[in-house]
Amino acid sequence: MNRLDARTEALTSVSTSDPRISALENQLKEAAVEIAELRARDALKTQFLANISHDLRTPLTAVITHAEILRDGILGELSPRQMESVRGIISGGRQLLNQVGEILAYARGAANQLTVVPSRFAMRDVLEQVSGLNESLLKKKRIALTVEADDGVPVVDADREKIAHVIGNLLGNAIEFTPPEGRVWLRARRGSAPGVTDGPESIVVEVGDSGPGIAPEHHDLIFREFAQVDSTPSRQHHGTGLGLTIARKLVELHGGKIWVESELGQGSRFFFTVPLRQPD
Repeated sequence: MNRLDARTEALTSVSTSDPRISALENQLKEAAVEIAELRARDALKTQFLANISHDLRTPLTAVITHAEILRDGILGELSPRQMESVRGIISGGRQLLNQVGEILAYARGAANQLTVVPSRFAMRDVLEQVSGLNESLLKKKRIALTVEADDGVPVVDADREKIAHVIGNLLGNAIEFTPPEGRVWLRARRGSAPGVTDGPESIVVEVGDSGPGIAPEHHDLIFREFAQVDSTPSRQHHGTGLGLTIARKLVELHGGKIWVESELGQGSRFFFTVPLRQPD
């Protein structure tokens, strides 16, 4: 037996005879089992969220549809007080349906079930489409909206529905947090994320507002799952806390980046990039 074999045998005998090492090995095995169980539970939780969110959409849509039938007078004229109640049902139902949709999108993203279905479209068309969908809310709060796209912004090859979802989420937040008679804006230009010099050519979309702004120490927090800057029960703005998490997921699916520039009292500007050349 040479010297190396003798040393190996000695180390082996120590590891099998030393109770501390044996206890450590047992703890590692137990930890591995616990981690596997936690992963399995997390997968079940994600599947449950997807299933229950999908099942909730059908009855919620039915409630909204029947309320809209009443609102439109198809079953007879309503009194002013009845009309006000029906409109409240529709508004609350749509808000709840949007939250269920966010949970469903989050569950699909967590289960890696989100895919990109690219098509060619002009980014300005999507900006105007999303702004049109929010026209009534803008009028209600008397908020001015401007839409701008540089002449040099080319047609992009991306998932139009998912890009519209990101813009709609950011614009919805901007409108919600901007006080009445404020202003919000949508802009698109060629560019790249900060610090990116060798990445693919991209389009930068900006969604800005004249709202209260976000403290720098909260810039990372707002993109985390279920996180909200104001998490108290008496907070003014309610939601699932998943909107920006989903937006980040959809942007990263396209190979882009999303970030915020904001300070308290200075409004907020959210940016995300859409590479002109999509990853495989």
